[in-house]
Amino acid sequence: MNTNRLATLLAAGFFLAVQPMAVNAGEKTDFIVVNEEMGVPVFPYDITDKPYKIVGPVRAGVRKATIFSKEPSQQKIYNELWERGEKMGADAVVNATYGDSHITAMSWGKTNALAFAVKFLTAEEIAAGETGETAISPSEYTKEMFKNANKKPKK
Repeated sequence: MNTNRLATLLAAGFFLAVQPMAVNAGEKTDFIVVNEEMGVPVFPYDITDKPYKIVGPVRAGVRKATIFSKEPSQQKIYNELWERGEKMGADAVVNATYGDSHITAMSWGKTNALAFAVKFLTAEEIAAGETGETAISPSEYTKEMFKNANKKPKK
């Protein structure tokens, strides 16, 4: 076998070995509602057509890797909010808001995001007369509301 052919085969084998593969294991796609634009159940507004109970406040911070890195995308911020909301047992996250990134002593830039995790009422709960709640508007958010954010509610 000539050297060029061997080098080509080795390069091709290496290329095939390091190709990223799409893996769907553990991916949750059966959301009750989903923000079609983002692919996760995180919304910048309140959901008014489906009654829910508030699970609790959600807070996320997305950091830049270096000072030269791009600002975090809305997709990345919503994914972080959803990850925390899902851990709290939420069906969706509503009234999501975030600001510009800011430099801190521990990062080159961090974007803070706030929202509320909600759990939709079941048909049985609605039939039993339970009523839904309404999440607080982002314009009314205070630091105190998010002091104990991302905590799973006690039963």
